[in-house]
Amino acid sequence: MISLRTQYYQQFDADFSLDVPAEGYGGWKTGEIEIDPKRTAVLVMHAWDCGTPEQYPGWFRACAEIPRTYQICREVFPDLLAAVRASGLPLFHVVAEAGYFKDYPGYKRAVALAGPPPAPLPSCERDPVYDKLHQFRGDNVFVGKHNQDDTNRGWAKVGFPKEAEPKGNEGIAKDAHQLFALCQEAGVNHLIYAGFNIDWCLLMSTGGMIDMSRRGFICSALREAVTAVENKETARQRLGREIGLWRVAVGFGFVFGVEEFKRAIRGRPQHAP
Repeated sequence: MISLRTQYYQQFDADFSLDVPAEGYGGWKTGEIEIDPKRTAVLVMHAWDCGTPEQYPGWFRACAEIPRTYQICREVFPDLLAAVRASGLPLFHVVAEAGYFKDYPGYKRAVALAGPPPAPLPSCERDPVYDKLHQFRGDNVFVGKHNQDDTNRGWAKVGFPKEAEPKGNEGIAKDAHQLFALCQEAGVNHLIYAGFNIDWCLLMSTGGMIDMSRRGFICSALREAVTAVENKETARQRLGREIGLWRVAVGFGFVFGVEEFKRAIRGRPQHAP
């Protein structure tokens, strides 16, 4: 077992003598827990090299968080992933459907383990009004009509940042079906997420916390190894990130500080990825 300090959120007791009863909640706390290294994996999700603002200005105009992801890749990932690789904990990578990962041995391993994909979910019928609604959202909500070409060009060239590139035979999954197969092979029931973004892809995309918690997994996060998709009203204080971490702590698992996590897992024997 590995003992480490965790950050958790005490979502009780509301105090109805207060003007705002929820201000009676205990809020963020720290405590000591144990994780089983035989049952725990670290997962890097949607770490991408998206090019530069000069190459794809429209993509960066719509996704102001991209530079923050680059900073985390540079400053946090190298030492964190080195510690994970030396610890014996499995390290998985969750990718997006863009083709940049298909020649890696860890992806071929995931495909072989998972077998044929499950049947797609039934889909509603589309009609002209439906299409116009989606077009309106694309033009006016995200990413904006004038940004679409740059975004499409950027997605066609996306790849792993060098700091988060899989090594050896580390498992690479493009969806929850493949990630579940990797977890089954490793005997994992606790996933600790790093990557981008805590309030978006790590939550809702395939292989994210909603998918995996529905399969019974505890889903935790590394505080300094994530960022969020902020909006105009939250960006200055990074409130989207704070709400995302709160959601993890209340709904899915635990929040760990990167430095404390690295200290806790160091000293475990290295294994071949």
